[in-house]
Amino acid sequence: MGKTARWFGAALLVALATSSAQAADPIKVGLGMSLTGKLAGNGKPALIAMQIWEDDTNAQGGLLGRPVKLIYYDDQSEPGNVPGIYSKLLDVDKVDLIVSGYASTQIAAAMPLAIERRKLFIGLGGTAVNDAFHYPMYFNMVPNGPSPKAAFTHGFFKVAAAQNPRPETIALAYADAEFGQNVCQGARDNAKEAGFKIVYDKSYPPATIDFSPIVRVIAANQPDLMVLCSYPLDTVGIIKAMHEVGFKPKMWGGAMVGLQSTALKAQLGPLLNGIVNFEAWAPVKGVVTPAATDFLRKYQVKATAAGADALSYFPVSAYADLQVLGQAIAATNSLKDDVLAAYMHKAEFKTVLGDFRFGQDGEWSENHLLEVQFQNIKSNSIEEFRDLGTEIVVYPPELKSGDAIYPYEKILAK
Repeated sequence: MGKTARWFGAALLVALATSSAQAADPIKVGLGMSLTGKLAGNGKPALIAMQIWEDDTNAQGGLLGRPVKLIYYDDQSEPGNVPGIYSKLLDVDKVDLIVSGYASTQIAAAMPLAIERRKLFIGLGGTAVNDAFHYPMYFNMVPNGPSPKAAFTHGFFKVAAAQNPRPETIALAYADAEFGQNVCQGARDNAKEAGFKIVYDKSYPPATIDFSPIVRVIAANQPDLMVLCSYPLDTVGIIKAMHEVGFKPKMWGGAMVGLQSTALKAQLGPLLNGIVNFEAWAPVKGVVTPAATDFLRKYQVKATAAGADALSYFPVSAYADLQVLGQAIAATNSLKDDVLAAYMHKAEFKTVLGDFRFGQDGEWSENHLLEVQFQNIKSNSIEEFRDLGTEIVVYPPELKSGDAIYPYEKILAK
């Protein structure tokens, strides 16, 4: 058989498979996602990423000879809306499978129903949500390893402990909500292990707007370090308050959600310089793959057209979320929740977010989170964040793109 004939035969098989998939009833995957409200900054990009997975999968013939179809509703960033959405997805839309929307609060709100219905449930952006349930069919798409509470500040403490002279005291401030409580408990454990004395440890109400009084009280305790476990709006308020008050601990940051959003980074601009914070993924050597680069290219085009954050790296996690589900379906030739869960507990997954296995309670078996420091930001232009020139990976050592500047006052003097 000649090359032309072989090519034509292969092309015909792909066309037939695609046609067959399009003709069959779709595999319906349901979710709620925060498309409006305070969580939409990550919710919109996450949905775009999932839609790219849907398109990519269908272009390759679907799964089990059937197309895949996402069915989703806006939860408006309100946890109270979540149970009703998943009830509708299962009872009215008759979806085959469910995955979560973004954030611990939304995942936790859906968990009781997922458990009651014995559904496989993949969480996106959750922190230690399954600690309260130990549900064997829950899996978390955050690379925070087997100790998720401590993982978000693990890199911060490693960087701090390596400084000379070594800092001695620390302040902890956190939002009195799911993520803040969980991650700050991990920060306490990390502080104790590192031998730092905690001189301030208090929560603040999630509705707090003016953070200046909180910052002044923290400053009065004169901590060398400050770890914040905050949501996006809190993060912006705290950073502005730090500069208004003029408080300059030797190092600060830790677990501030929102600094993964280009819109927020551009809003804050040079105010970010010196902050040391977690990042789930970045296109650094040793992490980025051709598949991830290809995904980001597609994502940036669609996000720009949709008016979403085109420079965010968070969508990599959302695409990988459904890659895991798709790989499990293909490997087991099944849509049964228990069959898929059993496979996911033992398999290794290869995704745009990295290669990994799940461990206890559905968390990753190893911590892959990065620690970054913002440096050399000169303006509020989004161009400041188009590459990693202003976001320096400072931990882990094997993935470092530069050194941390310490103490904080030194970077302000540049």
